[in-house]
Amino acid sequence: MDGNTIEDGGKCPVMHGANSTTGATNMDWWPKALNLDILHQHDSKTNPLAGFNYRDAVKELDFDALKADMHALLTQSQDWWPADYGHYGGLMIRLAWHSAGSYRLTDGRGGGGTGNIRFAPLNSWPDNGNLDKARRLLWPLKKKYGNKISWADLILLAGTVAYENMGLKTYGFSFGREDIWHPEKDTYWGAEREWLAPSDTRYEDVTKPDTMENPLAAVQMGLIYVNPEGVNGKPDPLETAKQVRETFARMAMNDEETAALTCGGHTVGKAHGNGDAGALGAEPEGAEIENQGLGWMNPNMGGKAANAVTSGLEGAWTTEPTKWDMGYFKLLFGYDWALQKSPAGAWQWQPVDIKEEDMPVDASDPSKRTMPIMTDADMAMKMDPAYRAICEKFMADPAYFDDCFARAWFKLTHRDMGPRLRYIGPDAPVEDLIWQDLVPAGNAGYDVEAVKAKIAACGLSGAEMIATAWDSARTFRGSDLRGGANGARIRLAPQKDWEGNEPARLQKVLAALEPIAAQSGASLADVIVLAGNVGVEQAARAAGFDISVPFVPGRGDATQDMTDAASFDVLEPVADGFRNWQMKDYIVSAEEMLLDRAQLLGLTAVEMTALLGGMRVLDTNYGGTKHGVFTDRPGTLSTDFFVNLTDMSYRWVPVGKDSYEIRDRATDAVKFTASRVDLVFGSNSILRAYAEVYAQDDNAEKFVHDFVAAWVKVMNNDRFDLAA
Repeated sequence: MDGNTIEDGGKCPVMHGANSTTGATNMDWWPKALNLDILHQHDSKTNPLAGFNYRDAVKELDFDALKADMHALLTQSQDWWPADYGHYGGLMIRLAWHSAGSYRLTDGRGGGGTGNIRFAPLNSWPDNGNLDKARRLLWPLKKKYGNKISWADLILLAGTVAYENMGLKTYGFSFGREDIWHPEKDTYWGAEREWLAPSDTRYEDVTKPDTMENPLAAVQMGLIYVNPEGVNGKPDPLETAKQVRETFARMAMNDEETAALTCGGHTVGKAHGNGDAGALGAEPEGAEIENQGLGWMNPNMGGKAANAVTSGLEGAWTTEPTKWDMGYFKLLFGYDWALQKSPAGAWQWQPVDIKEEDMPVDASDPSKRTMPIMTDADMAMKMDPAYRAICEKFMADPAYFDDCFARAWFKLTHRDMGPRLRYIGPDAPVEDLIWQDLVPAGNAGYDVEAVKAKIAACGLSGAEMIATAWDSARTFRGSDLRGGANGARIRLAPQKDWEGNEPARLQKVLAALEPIAAQSGASLADVIVLAGNVGVEQAARAAGFDISVPFVPGRGDATQDMTDAASFDVLEPVADGFRNWQMKDYIVSAEEMLLDRAQLLGLTAVEMTALLGGMRVLDTNYGGTKHGVFTDRPGTLSTDFFVNLTDMSYRWVPVGKDSYEIRDRATDAVKFTASRVDLVFGSNSILRAYAEVYAQDDNAEKFVHDFVAAWVKVMNNDRFDLAA
């Protein structure tokens, strides 16, 4: 018998998932191994609509009909999940908010641009409790309009239409967000192993919010922003104000935008904590199969919206929770507030001696009135001097408040959509906003070959031109579609002074290229990329391959006035494995930082391998260091990096922290030096497999073509005009 028979104990030969007790994953066995999954987390094999172009399809959507259906849905309460006050507006706003609110400025990850709230871990974060019901309420609209509306667009549209339905003149809305189809499981949300672990774990000093670990923005695992009860659940509005300010700043919001969003967000809807939180069922990812993806099942709900439990706080913030008005300010500043516990046991603030007519009605029974509440963050708006001054300005000018909130809401829901030219639909605003990283249209009508000839004769080395083009383009982040070569912001503050851009070398290159741009009518952005292409073509010819690097003119040059320097600070690279550089030692390894940059650039592991090997032999290391330059002919686009890396006539000897010598086994002579980033392409089994492909005698030409294709991809990452 073969060991899988009934007689052998009936053991099933199939491993039932990565978390099964029947076996461990490779990362369980070898946790220090470099995990390349982040480079392939949205592989086309997971996409049921492979080959489908959503951005084309959505342009055929009946926008007016969808919005009309959305307005109708908001007031069609369903028995299986009754609407508060007969209106789903508050729930849909929270869904949209929490979808967009996971965005963080530091690395551009999170946000509502991919519909990632449908998947773990976001769909099961404690702070996203019962938003699974909101998505199910939207299903009839998704079913009806099908592929012409993505979940990402539908979710954010629901919140925007909800505000319109309740009386706000919104700033606008753009369609065009494409859905992902499985969890972004390699996004770092924090090191904690439990939900809502004390926030001290992600701060050096919790009393100093700016010491929060980067790239994180939320104060605790499983929260979108801050703990509504206070820092670590201890009410103290002034301490909470500090966390609110830092957290929203890490989500690209200033104080006025933060106050507008806080006050406007709580102008409608209510919090839910009228029951026993301990009685709730498991979150969606942990729920029983018969719940069909719904979580937090409430045995005590009894079909009444007033008995729901979500955050644990209980009550509305305003007298009329389904109306956009100034009621939030009227209650917050019109009454004194005292700490109380909700029925679910959460700290909340309640008004002292409130008039009955100022009390909101019950969410299920309009014949009853209930006590309004404020969270600790709401009290921060009243007690923090800076936030209070902003709120007083809002109260003095309601129209100004409306406009500030509408703009901040638009920014919240569109921050990761990229520039305005990507906007789709009749409600897309036409005003230019500085946070959209404006780039004017460029000239595409010049003689490209003539410009290339001038570049080739300007006296710059290939390494100087290639490194400058790379540095200009490497800032691109696919996470929020920021950065890149378009705009030539490498010549502007703050980028011109970044350490990683080698300011002295950068200024030398710019001084040579700027006159060429001025004389030819080309943008400097185009000329910088063209110079890099010229360097690559020269290096390929030196290797025996006469190629032309594909190029499409038309980039524009941004101005300093178009550039929000503070917002661009976060794009500064602290490491770049492609140029064998990092600013200082970090907790994470150099090779992990290489993966992070490669993923933001949209590279596969194969593309990353080809680019890094090519950049080494092109001699483009930061500062001209020779780590990883495994060649006797630097400046030639050869496969020497891979040939020498895989050559068993050498041995690899550590000589310092993350520094190595490559020695001849026969003579012990030092042939090359290397960093960890170099050697991982020989030590990691997957990367070595790719390296061996390029080290083969028959793949020199393939390598050149693969390098050029990956190079062009990086140079064109931000050419949204080519796909608009």
